[in-house]
Amino acid sequence: MREDAYKIIQKTIDDCMPDAAVRNSLKALDLAGRIYIAAIGKAAWVMAKAAVDFLGDKLEKGIIVTKYEHSRGPLNGFEIIEAGHPTPDENSIRGAQKVIALMEEVSCEDTVLLLLSGGGSSLVELPMPGLFLSDIQKLTKQLLFCGARITEINVLRKKLSAIKGGKLAGYIHQAKAYSIILSDIVGENEDMIASGLTYRDDSTAEDVRRILEKYQLTLDEKVKKILLDSKPCQDVHIENHVVGSVKELCQAAAVHARELGYDSHILTTSMQCEAKEAGKWIASMSRADYSRPFAIIAGGETVVKVTGDGLGGRNQELALSAAGELAGQKRVLLFSLGSDGTDGPTDAAGGIVDGETAQKLEKIGVGVKEALSDNDSYHALKKVDGLIMTGATGTNVNDVTVLLCR
Repeated sequence: MREDAYKIIQKTIDDCMPDAAVRNSLKALDLAGRIYIAAIGKAAWVMAKAAVDFLGDKLEKGIIVTKYEHSRGPLNGFEIIEAGHPTPDENSIRGAQKVIALMEEVSCEDTVLLLLSGGGSSLVELPMPGLFLSDIQKLTKQLLFCGARITEINVLRKKLSAIKGGKLAGYIHQAKAYSIILSDIVGENEDMIASGLTYRDDSTAEDVRRILEKYQLTLDEKVKKILLDSKPCQDVHIENHVVGSVKELCQAAAVHARELGYDSHILTTSMQCEAKEAGKWIASMSRADYSRPFAIIAGGETVVKVTGDGLGGRNQELALSAAGELAGQKRVLLFSLGSDGTDGPTDAAGGIVDGETAQKLEKIGVGVKEALSDNDSYHALKKVDGLIMTGATGTNVNDVTVLLCR
């Protein structure tokens, strides 16, 4: 079953690479004059490479801003900057400044092409006047630890940034601008991908208040004032094209599970609950009244409320929680991974468990409940060969969880 799982993982990721989607989108665009490209996100390098191969000599200049270790080497015509994720760092500011400088070179006869993917929210950053990078880092860490949804996090990111929430458009001036966007956001929230660099900001002060109260965030007064007083950017003249999504990720997983003989069922493509609860819920489907062999597939982006001092990510936590539910069952396996190849602040893409995982952990003195309470899924899974290690994949269309039952 592990062989089946890894076949599904590899083929699913291959199907969701952005190369073909970028090329197909470019064919439909009116690309006049000199072409300038800013590629931002975890999939930025692969998207930029696809554009270079398509455009050839039409490309004037470009910049790639991506996560550390997500570049695949030099790319003709491009400057490459790697920056912090999920919390911005000094290179995030440098990346934003480089993107803005590139935009300001463009004349009204030229074309700007923005290639955006998940991760852009932290990979480029320019604090609003009166703020420092440390202010944004402090709030980002609180949001990541309290279990806030990515859409809630990005509402606040837009308000604190002088480049997000459509503000990037102000630097493009009169040039024709297109964006091709690889979605890592659950549901119809396209303006939240990379914190809406190319979308107008429709979030309100009331939305901000609700999030602040919900998570009881600790803020400096200057940060709170900017969050509540920030005027949304509404004047955005960029033509957006969204390609790829978690729906396609789940559909690809279903196809490849079916190729291996599993009757595939997509449970949801909008999973947003707590990772531990999702693990129990999906694993409980192993007892469902389906004809075996079958596969249950769920996509989305769960959240983790950090209360311990361990190491892990939402997919690893989901998988470890599932191990407790699957304990003692035969011919069952569950894996959960981020399509970008990274899960939380770790080098793993996710976790893979079966009916024997919990027992293996117990034999070496590791309890599933204890590891979960300490948010230490990484070290627990590592001890029983339960980590999925893909490295940076070059795509980013959210997370997929697959339960296989024979």
